[in-house]
Amino acid sequence: MVDPIPDGYTAVTPYLIVDGAAQAIEFYKKALGAVEVMRLEIPDTDRIAHAEITIGGDHVMLTDANPAWGTTDPKALGGITASMSLYVEDADAAQARAVAAGATEKMPVTDMFWGDRMGCVVDPFGHQWSFLTHTRDLSDEEIRKGFLEMMEKGCG
Repeated sequence: MVDPIPDGYTAVTPYLIVDGAAQAIEFYKKALGAVEVMRLEIPDTDRIAHAEITIGGDHVMLTDANPAWGTTDPKALGGITASMSLYVEDADAAQARAVAAGATEKMPVTDMFWGDRMGCVVDPFGHQWSFLTHTRDLSDEEIRKGFLEMMEKGCG
């Protein structure tokens, strides 16, 4: 019997639509330590119909935007359409690496009320990436209290 979720995949797999998938793969290798798994290039073009990379062992799929397929990238839409969150050993170092590779810092790495250290960048292709390192185990009550304190300060 064939496993309905292939080996090495999880039930939820991000699929990114970008303008410049080949360049995005190279950026993700440099900025996020991605490993290219496969790519299917559209014949006689410089476009990618489907590619897969892994980041920290987890699969991410991507493709070039293609109006004929009804796909548009976030930059063409004028905003961020989704955000990927990556748990890493060192959020500060991961964010610095992404910025050095060409990402734009959206939020500096900060200690968050829910027990993680987190920062955000936007990659050159319009996707937001958050880097998180879990630093404290908190109860639901402690997280709720921290959230309410944040809201009282006018954040959100």
